[in-house]
Amino acid sequence: MLERHTARVLLLDPAGRILLMQGRLPSDPSGPSFWFTVGGGVEPGEDVRQTAAREIVEETGLLDARLGPVVWCGEAMLADREQRPVHFKERYIVAWTKGGALSRAGWLPHEHELTDDLRWWTLEELRRTDAVVYPLGLVELLPDVLAGRFPPEPLVICGVDGPVTPLPKVL
Repeated sequence: MLERHTARVLLLDPAGRILLMQGRLPSDPSGPSFWFTVGGGVEPGEDVRQTAAREIVEETGLLDARLGPVVWCGEAMLADREQRPVHFKERYIVAWTKGGALSRAGWLPHEHELTDDLRWWTLEELRRTDAVVYPLGLVELLPDVLAGRFPPEPLVICGVDGPVTPLPKVL
C-alpha cells in the first residue's frame, strides 16, 4: 500500500478567516465537490513546515505566510487516480497571512482540473454552510486555533479506523 505524508494548512487572515479550497477527488473527478484546507504531499527532503510553506505559495500565491505549530494530525484511506489504495498521514499546521489577491499560477494541471474554487471563510459561515468541509469537525476545532489556544501535542482528530476522517473514504 502506498503511504503519503501531507501538510494541511489552517491559513488564517487578519480578520480570522480560514482559506479553503473546493474540489473533487482524483479517484472521482466527476463526483461531488467538498471544501478542504490548503496543502499537499511532503516531497523528498522536506519536513512538514517546508511543505506547508511551499504549498501556501503554490496554491495561493501569497508570499508572507508565517507558520505556527502543528495542532492536529489525522489519517485517511483514499484511492489515487489509478484507484490504488493510499494511506494518507496528515499534519495540520497553523499559518497566518496578511491576505491579498490569490493566485492559481502555481497550480499543477490536475489541480486546475479538480479544484473549483478558493475562498476565505468566517467561522460563522462554516457553521451555517450545508457544504461538506474537511476535516470533519473543523467547525468545533477551529475556535481554539482562532483564539491562539494550541494543544501541547497535536490532537489526533481522525484515524483510519476512527469515527472521523479528514477526507471522504472512497475505498
